[in-house]
Amino acid sequence: MASIGTPSERANAPLTEDHLKRLGKIAHKDREGLFARNPHLAVYRDRILLVALGQGAALHYLDGVNGVKDLDVYTFYAEHPDFAWPYRRRGVADFGPSELGWHPADERVRGKRFVGRAVDLLGRALQVPPDADPVAAVRGWLQTNNSTPRLLRQKAVIGIEPSRYFGKTIWP
Repeated sequence: MASIGTPSERANAPLTEDHLKRLGKIAHKDREGLFARNPHLAVYRDRILLVALGQGAALHYLDGVNGVKDLDVYTFYAEHPDFAWPYRRRGVADFGPSELGWHPADERVRGKRFVGRAVDLLGRALQVPPDADPVAAVRGWLQTNNSTPRLLRQKAVIGIEPSRYFGKTIWP
Protein backbone atom coordinates (compact mmCIF):
# COMPACT_ATOMS: atom_id res chain seq x y z
CA MET A 1 0.00 0.00 0.00
CA ALA A 2 1.18 3.51 -0.70
CA SER A 3 2.29 5.75 2.12
CA ILE A 4 -0.02 8.38 3.53
CA GLY A 5 -1.17 10.67 0.75
CA THR A 6 -1.43 14.40 0.88
CA PRO A 7 -4.43 16.45 1.96
CA SER A 8 -6.77 17.49 -0.83
CA GLU A 9 -10.44 18.36 -1.36
CA ARG A 10 -10.73 15.48 -3.84
CA ALA A 11 -8.41 12.57 -4.46
CA ASN A 12 -7.88 11.76 -8.11
CA ALA A 13 -6.10 8.42 -7.65
CA PRO A 14 -8.07 5.52 -9.11
CA LEU A 15 -10.35 3.55 -6.80
CA THR A 16 -9.47 -0.12 -7.10
CA GLU A 17 -10.89 -3.49 -6.16
CA ASP A 18 -8.47 -3.49 -3.21
CA HIS A 19 -10.13 -0.28 -1.99
CA LEU A 20 -13.56 -1.94 -2.29
CA LYS A 21 -12.34 -4.97 -0.30
CA ARG A 22 -11.01 -2.67 2.40
CA LEU A 23 -14.34 -0.81 2.52
CA GLY A 24 -16.13 -4.13 2.93
CA LYS A 25 -13.97 -4.95 5.96
CA ILE A 26 -14.54 -1.49 7.45
CA ALA A 27 -18.32 -1.84 6.98
CA HIS A 28 -18.30 -5.31 8.56
CA LYS A 29 -16.38 -4.08 11.61
CA ASP A 30 -18.73 -1.10 11.99
CA ARG A 31 -21.85 -3.31 11.75
CA GLU A 32 -20.56 -5.80 14.29
CA GLY A 33 -19.73 -2.96 16.68
CA LEU A 34 -23.21 -1.53 16.21
CA PHE A 35 -24.84 -4.91 16.88
CA ALA A 36 -22.68 -5.43 20.00
CA ARG A 37 -23.70 -2.02 21.38
CA ASN A 38 -27.36 -2.46 20.36
CA PRO A 39 -28.21 -6.17 20.72
CA HIS A 40 -31.82 -5.62 19.57
CA LEU A 41 -30.45 -4.61 16.13
CA ALA A 42 -28.54 -7.89 15.74
CA VAL A 43 -31.70 -9.31 14.09
CA TYR A 44 -30.48 -7.40 11.01
CA ARG A 45 -27.25 -9.41 10.80
CA ASP A 46 -29.00 -12.05 8.67
CA ARG A 47 -31.07 -9.55 6.69
CA ILE A 48 -28.24 -7.89 4.73
CA LEU A 49 -29.20 -7.52 1.09
CA LEU A 50 -26.29 -5.50 -0.29
CA VAL A 51 -23.29 -3.46 0.84
CA ALA A 52 -22.37 -0.76 -1.66
CA LEU A 53 -20.21 2.27 -2.28
CA GLY A 54 -22.33 5.28 -3.20
CA GLN A 55 -22.30 8.86 -4.41
CA GLY A 56 -19.18 10.64 -5.68
CA ALA A 57 -16.67 7.91 -4.82
CA ALA A 58 -18.78 5.35 -6.69
CA LEU A 59 -18.92 7.65 -9.71
CA HIS A 60 -15.12 8.05 -9.47
CA TYR A 61 -14.80 4.24 -9.44
CA LEU A 62 -16.65 4.24 -12.77
CA ASP A 63 -15.24 7.31 -14.52
CA GLY A 64 -11.90 8.05 -12.81
CA VAL A 65 -12.72 11.77 -13.19
CA ASN A 66 -15.11 12.75 -10.39
CA GLY A 67 -12.56 12.55 -7.58
CA VAL A 68 -13.09 11.25 -4.06
CA LYS A 69 -14.10 13.61 -1.26
CA ASP A 70 -15.12 10.85 1.14
CA LEU A 71 -16.28 7.24 0.92
CA ASP A 72 -19.99 6.58 1.52
CA VAL A 73 -20.75 2.93 2.22
CA TYR A 74 -24.37 1.83 2.53
CA THR A 75 -25.59 -1.44 3.94
CA PHE A 76 -29.08 -2.29 2.74
CA TYR A 77 -31.19 -4.61 4.84
CA ALA A 78 -34.53 -6.34 4.45
CA GLU A 79 -36.76 -4.56 6.95
CA HIS A 80 -37.51 -6.50 10.12
CA PRO A 81 -41.22 -6.51 11.07
CA ASP A 82 -40.54 -6.00 14.79
CA PHE A 83 -37.48 -3.76 14.94
CA ALA A 84 -37.08 -0.51 13.02
CA TRP A 85 -33.67 0.29 11.59
CA PRO A 86 -32.28 3.61 12.95
CA TYR A 87 -32.21 5.27 9.53
CA ARG A 88 -30.41 8.38 10.80
CA ARG A 89 -27.55 6.32 12.21
CA ARG A 90 -24.19 7.23 10.68
CA GLY A 91 -20.91 5.61 11.58
CA VAL A 92 -17.61 7.24 10.66
CA ALA A 93 -14.31 5.44 10.17
CA ASP A 94 -10.85 6.31 8.94
CA PHE A 95 -9.94 4.64 5.63
CA GLY A 96 -6.33 4.76 6.76
CA PRO A 97 -3.17 5.29 4.75
CA SER A 98 -3.62 5.16 1.00
CA GLU A 99 -2.93 7.01 -2.21
CA LEU A 100 -6.32 8.70 -1.67
CA GLY A 101 -4.78 10.95 0.99
CA TRP A 102 -7.11 12.75 3.37
CA HIS A 103 -9.56 15.62 3.28
CA PRO A 104 -8.42 18.78 5.12
CA ALA A 105 -11.83 19.08 6.87
CA ASP A 106 -11.35 15.63 8.41
CA GLU A 107 -8.52 16.83 10.62
CA ARG A 108 -10.10 15.45 13.77
CA VAL A 109 -12.94 13.04 14.39
CA ARG A 110 -13.77 11.65 17.81
CA GLY A 111 -10.56 13.08 19.22
CA LYS A 112 -8.28 11.41 16.69
CA ARG A 113 -6.68 12.78 13.57
CA PHE A 114 -7.71 10.89 10.45
CA VAL A 115 -4.87 9.35 8.49
CA GLY A 116 -7.00 8.76 5.38
CA ARG A 117 -10.33 9.64 3.82
CA ALA A 118 -13.44 9.55 5.97
CA VAL A 119 -15.69 6.55 5.48
CA ASP A 120 -19.34 7.32 6.21
CA LEU A 121 -21.18 4.13 7.14
CA LEU A 122 -24.91 4.26 6.58
CA GLY A 123 -27.73 1.76 6.51
CA ARG A 124 -31.25 1.53 5.19
CA ALA A 125 -33.93 -1.08 5.79
CA LEU A 126 -35.94 -1.67 2.63
CA GLN A 127 -39.51 -2.91 2.62
CA VAL A 128 -38.69 -6.24 0.99
CA PRO A 129 -38.41 -9.83 2.24
CA PRO A 130 -34.95 -11.19 3.15
CA ASP A 131 -34.86 -13.32 -0.02
CA ALA A 132 -35.57 -10.36 -2.33
CA ASP A 133 -33.28 -9.71 -5.26
CA PRO A 134 -30.77 -7.22 -3.77
CA VAL A 135 -30.17 -5.23 -6.94
CA ALA A 136 -33.89 -4.94 -7.75
CA ALA A 137 -34.63 -3.92 -4.14
CA VAL A 138 -31.95 -1.21 -4.09
CA ARG A 139 -32.87 0.07 -7.56
CA GLY A 140 -36.52 0.24 -6.53
CA TRP A 141 -35.59 2.23 -3.42
CA LEU A 142 -33.35 4.54 -5.47
CA GLN A 143 -36.31 5.43 -7.66
CA THR A 144 -38.41 6.65 -4.74
CA ASN A 145 -38.84 10.36 -4.19
CA ASN A 146 -37.10 10.61 -0.81
CA SER A 147 -34.04 12.81 -0.31
CA THR A 148 -31.38 10.13 0.26
CA PRO A 149 -32.22 7.97 -2.77
CA ARG A 150 -32.55 11.13 -4.85
CA LEU A 151 -28.98 12.14 -3.89
CA LEU A 152 -27.58 8.65 -4.45
CA ARG A 153 -29.10 8.26 -7.90
CA GLN A 154 -27.45 11.49 -9.06
CA LYS A 155 -24.08 9.71 -8.93
CA ALA A 156 -23.56 5.95 -8.80
CA VAL A 157 -23.79 2.85 -6.61
CA ILE A 158 -21.18 0.06 -6.81
CA GLY A 159 -21.60 -3.33 -5.15
CA ILE A 160 -19.19 -4.54 -2.47
CA GLU A 161 -21.04 -7.50 -0.90
CA PRO A 162 -22.24 -10.17 -1.47
CA SER A 163 -19.34 -11.28 -3.66
CA ARG A 164 -21.51 -11.85 -6.75
CA TYR A 165 -22.09 -8.06 -6.85
CA PHE A 166 -18.52 -7.06 -6.02
CA GLY A 167 -17.42 -4.20 -8.29
CA LYS A 168 -20.68 -4.33 -10.24
CA THR A 169 -22.60 -1.22 -11.17
CA ILE A 170 -25.87 -1.22 -9.25
CA TRP A 171 -26.77 2.29 -10.39
CA PRO A 172 -27.06 3.81 -12.96
